[in-house]
Amino acid sequence: MADRKRKVCVVTGSRAEYGLLYWLLRGIQAEPSLQLQLVVTGMHLSPQFGMTVNQIEADGFAADAKVDMQLTGDTPKALTRSMGLGLVGLADAFESLQPDIVVVLGDRYEIFAVAQAAMVARIPIAHIHGGELTEGAIDDAIRHAITKMAHLHFVAAEEYRKRVIQLGEAADRVWNVGAPGLDAIRKLTLLDRAALSKELEFDVTRPFFLVTYHPVTLAAADEGAEPLFRALETFADHVFVITGVNADTGHEGIRQQTVAFAKAYPGRVLVRASLGQLRYLSAMAHADAVIGNSSSGLIEAPALKVPTVNIGERQRGRLRPPSVIDVENDTNEITAAIKKALNPEFRDALRSAESIFGDGFATEKMIEVLRDHPLKGILRKHFHDQ
Repeated sequence: MADRKRKVCVVTGSRAEYGLLYWLLRGIQAEPSLQLQLVVTGMHLSPQFGMTVNQIEADGFAADAKVDMQLTGDTPKALTRSMGLGLVGLADAFESLQPDIVVVLGDRYEIFAVAQAAMVARIPIAHIHGGELTEGAIDDAIRHAITKMAHLHFVAAEEYRKRVIQLGEAADRVWNVGAPGLDAIRKLTLLDRAALSKELEFDVTRPFFLVTYHPVTLAAADEGAEPLFRALETFADHVFVITGVNADTGHEGIRQQTVAFAKAYPGRVLVRASLGQLRYLSAMAHADAVIGNSSSGLIEAPALKVPTVNIGERQRGRLRPPSVIDVENDTNEITAAIKKALNPEFRDALRSAESIFGDGFATEKMIEVLRDHPLKGILRKHFHDQ
């Protein structure tokens, strides 16, 4: 039928990626010619990582399929088994839902399973945040592999657009829409300090740092977060809001280090598996600095004019706004970088810095493509030599 809605299946596997997809999900829901299908997998279905499927449902989204990957370990074997379970479950989900196109974001191993299942099922794939580099993590190879399996590409900066084309993709199927994380900053009314303190049941009217540290999956010998926590100990005037580690290889050691740090400083440390988008961005806006190795420190924090202390190799290769201070995973370097982030002159210089990741209208640009781009014959790709 000519008036049949195009079925757009969005798959989400982690709290961070769901936050970036939130406004796209809303936009698909609101578009009369599109039908949203939502598949929830990965960390969302794990109590250890906050069972964030509950937040998705509380936001008003119904999961058309839930694919449990049984994230019970942090070894390479456990991760690989989870990918296999995810691949089986996603095959069933796609056979049942029969989407016209699958939308994925990023570079995590659960999203790799999504792309494989969609490719074999001959379903076109739209990929968000391709063309980037994270040389300290296995995500780097996964991201580029997904690019080669995908058919439509939504990138966050012009340099990333050029890299996707360099990988042999057709230039007219690669759009520089900007980073979707900036859409939330534009659309949301962030909480003030008093309201955020009430939401968190933790006093952030005091000076505080927002901290997130994930495993560096390609490091030969990673100390985890121990050097970071030793550095934080020296800032006695601050309290700490720490978000949970993700489900990468080696996450358990970092989780134990975080628990030990919180026990050592009762009343000064809040640890949450997931803050949710509004609370996380509000905390970021009020924090004296964002510290750790999360990509949000390179994308969302600069848009909020908040300094970032970026630790180690995990984000090596990404574009760097001037608000980002790069350091090795070394206590002395981290301490010095935090002091630099607190320097009034450094902070003042950030106020006039422009975003390098778009204008906060990524959702609208992606919706237009998902609605209007022809899908007939799209599965047959040609490698475009430069």
